[in-house]
Amino acid sequence: MKKVRAWISAARLRTLPLSVSGIFVGTAIANSKGFSDGYIFIGCLLITILFQITSNFANDYGDGVKGTDDDDRLGPVRAFQSGILGQTELKFGIFVSAFISLVLSIILLGYVFGNESVQYMIAFLILSLLSIWAAIKYTVGNSAYGYRGLGDVFVFLFFGLLAVLGTAFLYTQNVSILDFLPATAVGLLCVGVLNLNNLRDMVSDEKHGKITLVVKLGFNRGKQYHVFLLTLSLVLFLAYYLFTQDRWSMGLTLLPYIVIFIQGRKVIRIQDPKKLDPELKKLALATFAISVLLYVAINYFL
Repeated sequence: MKKVRAWISAARLRTLPLSVSGIFVGTAIANSKGFSDGYIFIGCLLITILFQITSNFANDYGDGVKGTDDDDRLGPVRAFQSGILGQTELKFGIFVSAFISLVLSIILLGYVFGNESVQYMIAFLILSLLSIWAAIKYTVGNSAYGYRGLGDVFVFLFFGLLAVLGTAFLYTQNVSILDFLPATAVGLLCVGVLNLNNLRDMVSDEKHGKITLVVKLGFNRGKQYHVFLLTLSLVLFLAYYLFTQDRWSMGLTLLPYIVIFIQGRKVIRIQDPKKLDPELKKLALATFAISVLLYVAINYFL
């Protein structure tokens, strides 16, 4: 049972709602254009969850091997850090989750594109492989991009633009410029969650040579950057609703921003990094709530 609990801990189930937020938004965009397919929706959810679990296993392994996860680290104790799961076990977990996600990706792409759009199928297969690479290389290896201040960029690209626009394209095989507004907004909120994580772990990260953007900016500027991310995401959602004239979606999806900005105000005032850990969950769940409410508004109120 101890091993089972360790694997569940390493999978970090609390990160999964945030990871699928882009899928709900991309599906909502497609639904607003008259496209709907349950198999695509379920397939995208499963694949994204597996990408996230792959990333979590790799993060546990990469930070553990590098010694970044030690007794000074704030937040939950990692599986490798605790000694319950070793390097070989985590490597196997990374391989299995990555392999299953790739197989499911191929099945979904075959269902969506078949033999009629081979070029799209190849393009999305490459994107799937890049997603697996990005999930692993965040902390694994000497060239891990998470140790070079590039985590924010990759989270924005994969959790925001690719998740939302890629999902919408699977339904519609078309993407409009307007679709970039909610995709960018979701990406910024996901970066906000990462930024909170990096603010919490700043001292430990800097000590072990993990140069995140927060380490480069400093604690106070990192908090200012956080508020900027939240504010810009709201502006982009408002712009999207202005152009679509979708008042129901606007009304519903703006509700979680009440929580978000209360949280942002609290973050600005916090001086002890330990107190930032609960704020990660709040922002992650608020982002998930926005995506689900947008999906509900478009499917049941339009």
